[in-house]
Amino acid sequence: MISPPEQLPTEPQGRPRRRKFNLQRVVPYALLLLLIVALAATQPSLIKLSWIERKTDSTMTLVFVIIGQTLVILTGGIDLSVGGVISVSNSLAATHFGSGGPEMLLWTAIILSFGTLAGLVNGYIVARLRVQPFIATLATWSIWGGLALAILPTDGGSVPDSLFKAATGNIAGIPKSILALLLIVILWLIFRRTRLATQIFAIGSSEKAAYLSGASVVRVKMIVYAMSGFFAALAGINRTIQLTSGSPVAGNPFILSSVAAVVIGGAALSGGRGGALGGIAGAFILTLISDLIFFLGISSYYSVIFQGLLLIASVTLYSIAALIQRRRRAA
Repeated sequence: MISPPEQLPTEPQGRPRRRKFNLQRVVPYALLLLLIVALAATQPSLIKLSWIERKTDSTMTLVFVIIGQTLVILTGGIDLSVGGVISVSNSLAATHFGSGGPEMLLWTAIILSFGTLAGLVNGYIVARLRVQPFIATLATWSIWGGLALAILPTDGGSVPDSLFKAATGNIAGIPKSILALLLIVILWLIFRRTRLATQIFAIGSSEKAAYLSGASVVRVKMIVYAMSGFFAALAGINRTIQLTSGSPVAGNPFILSSVAAVVIGGAALSGGRGGALGGIAGAFILTLISDLIFFLGISSYYSVIFQGLLLIASVTLYSIAALIQRRRRAA
């Protein structure tokens, strides 16, 4: 008589499985906390709600860009054309918002549609024509940058005072910029659970495996680049509202800073790892570095050097964290 196979020991029923601690996810928030502590040490009276509001206001344009850039990087791509899209959007808003009203709403829809269409062009070139994302988006950045110069050759333009007042101020004592940031965080947490988000991460991890599992790689990539263009256009509008004017080169500083913030936030340029929340933390890290340098009495010319050093340090920390995680799994 053959005895039944011995059953492997199982965990007691109803006992929840413990989630393993992910060290990599903590790095950007730890860096952000260290910067805040350093700022508080140099300027004890600095950390107030008004200061948080100012920092959020000045970082929101970069935050909008980061959302789209994160999605693209998660698929293993990169979007350099965000600079051109921001410049065109900023120039159009500054020259066509007029005195507000229906005209402003119409041009807002036109600008957002332009950003989405520009992203779709990138997605088609990358996904359908199989052009490297760096080359494809570098070319479209040049095109949109030239278009921005044609629209607004020199800095200028204006926005209605009513729009500036509507976008700033408080609601129930809470600054609107902070409320907008909280809304973005909530929407990302919801989006992270969708099928589209799962496919984006899958494509970044292994495009072939994602295709074999039923994901439409071309469609997802086109959606991702379209979303990047949409958020870049939204960033251009936000910048116009903040500065109440336009510039044909407004988007250029956001190209490398958006990539740097996403990487500092824990994303892998190879795709499949990262998230918008880490990228947002990275955006504030880049913003607070400049403040810390100023309060320490160091020339602002060194801020770019410190940002570069921080980028190297962040990548090193993520490599160490990944090594520790692998050793824990092997143990």
